[in-house]
Amino acid sequence: MRNFDENSITQAVLARVSQASDARQREISQALVRHLHAFVKEVEPTMPEWEAAIGFLTRTGHMCDDKRQEFILLSDTLGVSMLVDAINHRDAAGATDTTVLGPFYVQGPSEFPLGSNISDGMKGEPLFVSGSVASADGAPLAGAAVDVWHSDEDGYYDVQQIEELGGLAMRARLIADAQGRFHFWTIKPAAYPIPHDGPVGDMLKVQGRHPYRPAHVHFMIHANGHDTLVTHVFVAGDKYLDSDVVFGVKDSLIREFVLNQPGEAPDGRAMTRPYSSLHYDFRLKPSAG
Repeated sequence: MRNFDENSITQAVLARVSQASDARQREISQALVRHLHAFVKEVEPTMPEWEAAIGFLTRTGHMCDDKRQEFILLSDTLGVSMLVDAINHRDAAGATDTTVLGPFYVQGPSEFPLGSNISDGMKGEPLFVSGSVASADGAPLAGAAVDVWHSDEDGYYDVQQIEELGGLAMRARLIADAQGRFHFWTIKPAAYPIPHDGPVGDMLKVQGRHPYRPAHVHFMIHANGHDTLVTHVFVAGDKYLDSDVVFGVKDSLIREFVLNQPGEAPDGRAMTRPYSSLHYDFRLKPSAG
């Protein structure tokens, strides 16, 4: 076949990709062609616009390295990451709501004893975090691994300032006790902009959008026989809750970070300055089969 035009090209490409031996690859390829061609036919790009689109994707790739993943930012800001998350967690009755992983998770975080201060001396308002991990039916999950990470008081993650800090901070793995409980100290995180000095930031400007995320603490929780939970807990009252640039906020994940006056903290520590506290009880979905 040859001499394709706008009316015949789509079917010709679909016929070619239908030769894929793997059924799932064939399904994905055909859907991609159908929707991509439909998009192009709808917007009817000029040649300069098409070239600009190719340039945008090229710049996005060039921005990716071991500290930054611009394609994840692109997926997040277009709502694709949350759409994929929602599709993969349709049947999670009784379990804590999930949300995006984000680009700042570090594999294999250092393990800290319960009650530790994981802030590594970072300046900021002290924050006491406590919670529990249980199955969807409420049965405690002893020994659950709780990975936590968050920004500093200026909205920066450790990996964004690793050279200045000389290492990681404000992240840890804690192991829940026999009743599934955990607690630790850190500093209160702040709202922050996603990295917006690249092509994704340019896109947001064109779309008339800001780059900010509301303040939150990340959690990734692992327990035998259960699906891994990836979620955040957001600070109630944050001005960006209704306009999170990555569409990650859910009402069930918003909690008060309660301001406490100096005195004895929940773990018995004597606090000489005001501090905030957060408590959240997590529920995990049992694994299928």
